[in-house]
Amino acid sequence: MATPGWLQAESPFHVGERAIQARLGIQNQMDKQGRQVIRDYLADQHRQFFAQLPYLIVGTVDGSDSPWASILVGKPGFLSSPDNRTLRVTAKPLFGEPLVTTLADGIDIGLLGIELHTRRRNRLNGTVAAMDADGFVIQVGQSFGNCPQYIQTRMVELNDFDPLVSKPIQAIATLGTPERKLIAAAGTFFIATAYQAASAGTASGVDVSHRGGKPGFVRIDDAQTLTVPDFSGNGHFNTFGNLELNPRAGLLFIDFEQGDLLYLTGTAEVIWKGAEISAYEGAERLFRFHLSSGYRVEGGLPLG
Repeated sequence: MATPGWLQAESPFHVGERAIQARLGIQNQMDKQGRQVIRDYLADQHRQFFAQLPYLIVGTVDGSDSPWASILVGKPGFLSSPDNRTLRVTAKPLFGEPLVTTLADGIDIGLLGIELHTRRRNRLNGTVAAMDADGFVIQVGQSFGNCPQYIQTRMVELNDFDPLVSKPIQAIATLGTPERKLIAAAGTFFIATAYQAASAGTASGVDVSHRGGKPGFVRIDDAQTLTVPDFSGNGHFNTFGNLELNPRAGLLFIDFEQGDLLYLTGTAEVIWKGAEISAYEGAERLFRFHLSSGYRVEGGLPLG
């Protein structure tokens, strides 16, 4: 029996997402598709998927309205769903994580469950409904699966860890040699964006997404600027729809060999037209990020 999709009268897409879809002539098509695949609850297969994950990508916004992309880790089972409208996270942030300061009761939050070795991913946007000493509970706003395009396969094995054990942290205002090396080697990064509607609604909040390609797909233009090609996707334009209304973004790069974590926040723009796009075979547009601040945590991810 098929699980029902989006049953609310309002669109599952907010005004920024709809504006881009209209610009590209796909708004009606995407509204129909969105109502089939986006839900305001967790389907059983998504509940099972989250329960088997050893890590979770998280998007939040700090007190200065800057988005940050983060990672939470734990033994499979640290994510559970007591019911289909609730996700329980039993984990504490890693040392130096943005979540140490951004996580609070009532905030908007975006989640990405992803298995790099199977190329499967599911998205969840919602709000933090409760917090306690062991973790927090998320009330589901939207939940949907994503296609596996552009995910570079990788096995990730995590060790036991103590989140209170300190790690070396290097604050950055520009991209130095260690940061450039990490970015140049990356086949994956994660991006958090946010859009808070003027009035409460299920299509507002925080989103976190995956971007992938062969190492080198992120171009380092200068000490504060990155450019990334964007290819054909699912047409939702969750990230770019947020950027249409709010240019702030947060990026997370992971060194899967050393466990280093690079957190960046700044502003972003989308390059929709121009000869520059043709430099990337198959690209339909470009994403350009301008660094405001960030930091690198050495050995922050407990890899096996």
